[in-house]
Amino acid sequence: MLINTSNINEIDFEKSELMPAIVQDKNTGVILMQGFMNFAALEKTLDCGKVTFFSRSKQRLWTKGESSKNYLNVKEIHTDCDFDSILILATPDGPTCHLGSQSCFENAKPDLAFLAQLNQVISNRKNDDPNDSYTASLFAKDISRSAQKVGEEGVEVALAAVKQDIEELKNESADLLYHLLVLLQRSETDISDVIKVLQQRHK
Repeated sequence: MLINTSNINEIDFEKSELMPAIVQDKNTGVILMQGFMNFAALEKTLDCGKVTFFSRSKQRLWTKGESSKNYLNVKEIHTDCDFDSILILATPDGPTCHLGSQSCFENAKPDLAFLAQLNQVISNRKNDDPNDSYTASLFAKDISRSAQKVGEEGVEVALAAVKQDIEELKNESADLLYHLLVLLQRSETDISDVIKVLQQRHK
C-alpha cells in the first residue's frame, strides 16, 4: 500500500489537538465528508490505509466504514499552507453519507465532477449484457465502431456550431464526450491521462 503524502510531518498538532480533515474523491473531485483527526487518527489512517477520524461523540478513534463497510481508501494526504488542516484524497467503497448518498455534501457537486462519474459508470457497465446496455454493446463491437461514433459526433458538433443551434450543440457535445470516454477506455487509457497532457501543455 502506497500513500502519497505532502508535508504531513509538519502538521501542527500543538496548535490544536484536533485538526479538521476533509475527504475528497480521488477520481471525481467530489468532497465526500469532513471529520476531525488527532495524531493517533492520522497515524492509524497511514497504517491501515483507510480514513480514520477521532469521533467527538464516541470519544475514540473511528474508521469510516467500520460498521457499513463503506470504507474510504486513502490515496493521498496533504496539509494546507498553515499546517492546521488535512486534505485526504480517497476512493470510496460505497456511499459515504450515513443517509446513503455519495457525499455528505450531496447538493454541492461541481458540474465537471460528473464527467469523472460518467467515466466510472462506463467502466462498470462495459461487461454487462450488450442486449441490456448500450455501453456494453459498444464494448462488444470492434473498436472501429467506437472510433466511427467519435468521428460522427465530432462532425455533428461542428455542424451545430456553424448553424448556431445551441440546443443541438449541447446535445451533440454530450454525445461526443460520452463516446470519447468509451473510445479512451477501449484504447486502455483514461480521461485523466488526457488531462495530464493538457496540464503539461499549460506549463
